[in-house]
Amino acid sequence: MTVAILGPGAVGGVLAAGFLEHGVDVVCVARPDTAATLMSQGLSLRQGQRDVTVRPRVVTELRECVELLLVTVKAPALDDALDRIEVPPKSAVPLLNGIEHMETMRRRLSGTKVAGASIGRIEAWLERPGVVVQPTAGVVMTVASDAPVDLLQQSGVEIRVDGSAEEVLWEKLARQAATAAATAITQRPVGELRNDPEWAPRFRTAIDEACAVAAADGVTLSSQAEWEIIEAMPPLLTSSTARDIAAGVPSELDAITGAAVRAGRRLGVDTPVLAQMYEEACRASSR
Repeated sequence: MTVAILGPGAVGGVLAAGFLEHGVDVVCVARPDTAATLMSQGLSLRQGQRDVTVRPRVVTELRECVELLLVTVKAPALDDALDRIEVPPKSAVPLLNGIEHMETMRRRLSGTKVAGASIGRIEAWLERPGVVVQPTAGVVMTVASDAPVDLLQQSGVEIRVDGSAEEVLWEKLARQAATAAATAITQRPVGELRNDPEWAPRFRTAIDEACAVAAADGVTLSSQAEWEIIEAMPPLLTSSTARDIAAGVPSELDAITGAAVRAGRRLGVDTPVLAQMYEEACRASSR
């Protein structure tokens, strides 16, 4: 039984190490420069006080049929990454933000069972290619009911099953669309924004709008429950979108906030506040 990891960065690296430590055959599918590093140095995971190096198989193109393909690239890199998959896997689980990647995956991997999933909690970053830092070991992955749960559990992470792909993805996107845009515009952490008398109402209204879009897409969510999750976040937390925009590298703003706005238009749901925040964040990213 083999699991392929497409994009062995921070999330992919943590999962690859977990599978290998549980005896699962892993093949990492990476760009040539990353592949060369992994083949020569292995994959190092600094997990709290624990430092482990594993040696997955590494290829630049997947030419074997695997039981499971985990896609852990960011949305802007998805199309190019899928070009490296020459033989479709039996099943695939993309761990991307947003909702539109599901259509891309199903179109590009014809005949593959593609299951929705999201990473609900992980603290990890890529220090450099082949070296992942994970200060806290806890990882939670939420998956749709048609995902290969038994195999995913062999990664050692906590797996939660929650209905359809749409339910899994909207539950995260409903708050993430507002969070990504707000933190990108202001370059301020969540704790400041949720307590700011000017920003808090916009933030909450944007979440209300995203929940209304989700409802039109068949997913019932509580905007109050989504806001309570925002309130429980660490005060200094920001978003990867904001960090990427600040660093001047491609971000997932369009895949996250843009996708929610486009879904609203498609489903006939007005999202004036969220759309305005998206426009402001786009302007911030072009500076």
